[in-house]
Amino acid sequence: MIDPFGRHISYLRVSVTDRCDFRCVYCMSEDMTFLPKADILSLEELERLCSAFVQLGVRKLRMTGGEPLVRRNIMWLFRKLGRHLESGVLDELTLTTNGSQLAKYARELAEIGVRRVNVSLDTLDPEKFQKITRWGRFDQVMEGIAAARDAGLGVKINAVALKGVNDNELHDMVRWCGAGGYDLTFIEVMPMGDIGGEARFDQYLPLSTLRAELQKQWTLTDSKFDSGGPARYVEVAETGRKIGFITPMTHNFCESCNRVRLTCTGTLYMCLGQEDAADLRAPLRASDDDDLLIAAIGEAIGRKPKGHDFIIDRRNKGPAVGRHMSVTGG
Repeated sequence: MIDPFGRHISYLRVSVTDRCDFRCVYCMSEDMTFLPKADILSLEELERLCSAFVQLGVRKLRMTGGEPLVRRNIMWLFRKLGRHLESGVLDELTLTTNGSQLAKYARELAEIGVRRVNVSLDTLDPEKFQKITRWGRFDQVMEGIAAARDAGLGVKINAVALKGVNDNELHDMVRWCGAGGYDLTFIEVMPMGDIGGEARFDQYLPLSTLRAELQKQWTLTDSKFDSGGPARYVEVAETGRKIGFITPMTHNFCESCNRVRLTCTGTLYMCLGQEDAADLRAPLRASDDDDLLIAAIGEAIGRKPKGHDFIIDRRNKGPAVGRHMSVTGG
């Protein structure tokens, strides 16, 4: 699949559910209204959609949410998609998780062929963790991360940089990840969805500022490592681990975007920061063969835009797009 700007689309992120057992302050309102179950694709339909993308050249599948591991029978989907790893047509099957269910599922994920997981963790302070996630349990996440490591899964910690919240923990997080053998990625706040009174600009910490702070204690060397996603990496000499920076605001990565996002309702977003989308549920359900679905995917890729229009400043404090990150696919 080649988009209008010559970019090869090889990475599909799939939101298998919009539901989550946390209510992180930068992601959701505490009083969320979730989609009716009747609107959600079955696991069988999600498997068929993902397999169609693999047939068209997608080499990396990432399951996201919401929290993907809270969906009932989700391991069935992982097992079915794992066959593409065995055949060699898929390079990687992975997930982004809040870690709450990893103690339960880590070993099974490893047996299926998942080799690494991204765990969202914005603080090492249990009290602060409670405030950020609203509903999360810090000890449960720590148990999940340990279970993933013990199962042989590579663990990367994703931390959203939040001004006045976790900006005093940056060095502690680098040190903790180094000791645990985890890579670390920092992510800028993105203006998506109504989060219940919080001003995006008040949360926003440019990663250029964050990197300058890290360089006061750590020796950072630019790395050519490419995970297939938007992060730019550095090597940390003192820990031997990598730190990634995802900078949609200060330095967007649109020119190399190889990703599209599929929601649990069968809506395909060709860009995280644009509202244009394609309905894949209708062609999926219209026929038992995939001809209509393949045509719809091709038409959608032909509309992929050059880039997003995210803006955060004092004049643009509201969301750039109305949907929450949990709806779009992480």
